[in-house]
Amino acid sequence: MRFRWIHGAALLGLMAAGAWGAPVAAQTGGVQTMPLWPEGHLPQVVQGPELVGNEGSAMGAVTRVSEPRLEIHRPAQPNGATVLILGGGGFFRIQVGTAARPMAQWLSSIGVTAAVLYYRLPVDGWPASAPFADGQRAMRLLRANAAELGIDPGRIGVMGSSAGATLGGILATRFDHDFYPALDAADALPSRPDFLAMLYPVVTLRAPYDTTRTRRELGTQPDAVEAYSVESHARADMPPVFLAHAAADPIADVAHSLLLFDAAREQGVDVEMHIFDRGGHSWGLGRPGTQTAQWPRLFATWARAHGFMSAPPARLQPLAGDTPAPMPTTAEDDALSPEDDED
Repeated sequence: MRFRWIHGAALLGLMAAGAWGAPVAAQTGGVQTMPLWPEGHLPQVVQGPELVGNEGSAMGAVTRVSEPRLEIHRPAQPNGATVLILGGGGFFRIQVGTAARPMAQWLSSIGVTAAVLYYRLPVDGWPASAPFADGQRAMRLLRANAAELGIDPGRIGVMGSSAGATLGGILATRFDHDFYPALDAADALPSRPDFLAMLYPVVTLRAPYDTTRTRRELGTQPDAVEAYSVESHARADMPPVFLAHAAADPIADVAHSLLLFDAAREQGVDVEMHIFDRGGHSWGLGRPGTQTAQWPRLFATWARAHGFMSAPPARLQPLAGDTPAPMPTTAEDDALSPEDDED
């Protein structure tokens, strides 16, 4: 597998021009990009270049993905653990700049290799199964390249937020269902994640919680409600689960987390849940001083208790590059607003 290295100045130039190449590198050695599929394998569905939002709730959000890929943040002092990060956005965009990438930078700073997935979006004309195929392929490629990346193939988890948590939940429960035909030796490897973290997740597509943009975009598949309602697929051999949600989430009702918590416990699966009384939706790492900003520490403690992460290095590397983009003042990633309903 060939990797591509991109440097910070190049990324800034692309963003200033309104285009998008592959995101950039940490100062400690760069960020690798790994394509998911062989060149020419995917049909040409998306018209026009990949875009990155620059205002409001779309700040830093990626749309029109035609080249699914991993943006791999490698720590200076790796501990072998890896997290596949699945940004949210209702399957009509991916919140990279304000959520997925800051999460990757934080994980890298504590020794965890972090891989941000740029997955195909049904809103662009891809089938509803496309993001799930991309997720499975990403898990297998990480395992196939474990030696080169310096990671433990038995400690690769997923961290999904909002719609990205739907994707992560399906990877963790429907791992014996292939979302694409095998292409190469990597596809003989397991796609099941070793642990699952879900932040303000969209878990179910069923009523009365079927008011999300996720439900709308995945609804192009006739059996989407059954296929992608994560709680319906909870099973005894799914990985341990970490859940974090705000009780007053206006987009993904806290009942989403409660449904999966109950379903996992019924199957005898280890599950830990944190519900904050305030916080809303789409908080990424959480603003300093807020309740939701506790979740990274809580997750790290949980992951270490389960043996997925070792103790942090004695000296943490600083977050690399520019200061992460500010969190948007509104959280519309998975909402169905009147504007969203326009044909």
